[in-house]
Amino acid sequence: MTQGAGQGPEVERTATVRDFRVPAYVHETGPYAHSTHPGDVVPPVADTYPEGYTPTQRDLPVINRGDTVQVTVEPEPAPAPQSATGPGPLYVVGDVHGYLDELVAALQEQGLIDAAGQWCAGTARLWFLGDFTDRGPDGIGVIDLVMRLSAEAAAAGGYCKALLGNHELLLLGAKRFGDTPVNSGAGTATFQAAWLLNGGQKTDMDRLQDHHLQWMSRLDAVEEVDGHLLLHSDTTAYLDYGRSIEEVNDTVRETITRNDADEVWDLFRKFTKRFSFRDEGGADAVRSLLDTYGGTRVVHGHSPIPYLLGEVGSEDGEDDRGPVIEGPHVYADGLAIAMDGGVTMAGKLLVRQLPLHA
Repeated sequence: MTQGAGQGPEVERTATVRDFRVPAYVHETGPYAHSTHPGDVVPPVADTYPEGYTPTQRDLPVINRGDTVQVTVEPEPAPAPQSATGPGPLYVVGDVHGYLDELVAALQEQGLIDAAGQWCAGTARLWFLGDFTDRGPDGIGVIDLVMRLSAEAAAAGGYCKALLGNHELLLLGAKRFGDTPVNSGAGTATFQAAWLLNGGQKTDMDRLQDHHLQWMSRLDAVEEVDGHLLLHSDTTAYLDYGRSIEEVNDTVRETITRNDADEVWDLFRKFTKRFSFRDEGGADAVRSLLDTYGGTRVVHGHSPIPYLLGEVGSEDGEDDRGPVIEGPHVYADGLAIAMDGGVTMAGKLLVRQLPLHA
């Protein structure tokens, strides 16, 4: 095992919060006119929003630029273990959001790719939980890497697969429908405006090609592997699309293929919902998915762990430190595992082997 340049024993660093600010319209009624996100566009919407309106609000509190998150940098582990017979070890990756360098470093730390960025994990199985683009600097680079690793892993007897996240739907919609008005349930909105308000990067749009669009549009929405029910969003909205994994995935793909802006917007809106497993009744919400689709635990991305913990910054200003992101967050009576370490807010891009070991 060789360590990357500058890596050493476990150290603690304080990182600054990257652009993860929520548009002002999350906290106000009326149009998006006062949004604070860089590159905002004011889309045409109704004057007020009904309770529960979720298409672009992300349900996340504002993080001020002065807030920080403590991150523990772990020592580099051994290369991915190999199985003599049967399938190789199973790994999952949380939300990447365009942070290609952080992804490469995390995959190298787990022994999945070598120093040249090539698959070196043999029969290992790797699942990405969605949200490859937006907010970070190189979403298309992330997609290109995942597509290449999929081919390399298959050639080695393993696999690298990916699930559909709400930001893939957002990018697809922005490319296909642009400023075409959609029925948001609160008047009209557009994919283009929602994409920009949620961290859309012009460089990603400029580099987006047909094969990227085709790849995203064919991604599964949910899968069950070794008793782990893998999905992107911590919501029960998947139940609206089928009573089996196959039915959900077929329905989602058919919805995207029909190319109806309102239908895709509704799909995006539902996949943007979050926190269904966090509060009272959360374990029951997880069980409703497990009872329907199988598995003994849900593994998801979408909602950053600092928000699930409710420990981001402080309202009184006495303590501007955030939580230490040490790894995945197990909650909902042990039935749910959250994998979004908050890389967009100076947290950690998580890559972990399943099952988790205490």
